[in-house]
Amino acid sequence: STDNSYDVFISHAGEDKDPVARPLANELRDRGLDVWFDEFELQIGDRLRQSIDDGLANSNHGIIILSEAYFGKQWPEEELEGLMSRENDNTDIILPLWYGVGEQEVTEYSPMLSGRVAGVINEDNVDRIAESLSEMLRD
Repeated sequence: STDNSYDVFISHAGEDKDPVARPLANELRDRGLDVWFDEFELQIGDRLRQSIDDGLANSNHGIIILSEAYFGKQWPEEELEGLMSRENDNTDIILPLWYGVGEQEVTEYSPMLSGRVAGVINEDNVDRIAESLSEMLRD
């Protein structure tokens, strides 16, 4: 459905805000998307859970920037997988981006997430990632 307040929210670790999360949010905004950003200073597991629940409730899609810092937040993968299971058949609600991590790290963190088609984001390709995401999110 498209009745939510935001097209997309960006879930990220605070450490990744300056290098990729904020630039991505700005690029998506520049392309006309409503982005929920910065509610997500992800410090403590239970606040993270609440933030992502709120974000998904108010957004049509969620971008999760997976990184060593994100994994280091100690948010139990069962909660993430529980969240993902609520997508039901619409499996493109959560869109993972890998930042400085590869398949092995993602699989260790969440086997369910590692099976997803993911973008690989870095400081140099934010605009290209934003372009492909915005094309998909506009559909």
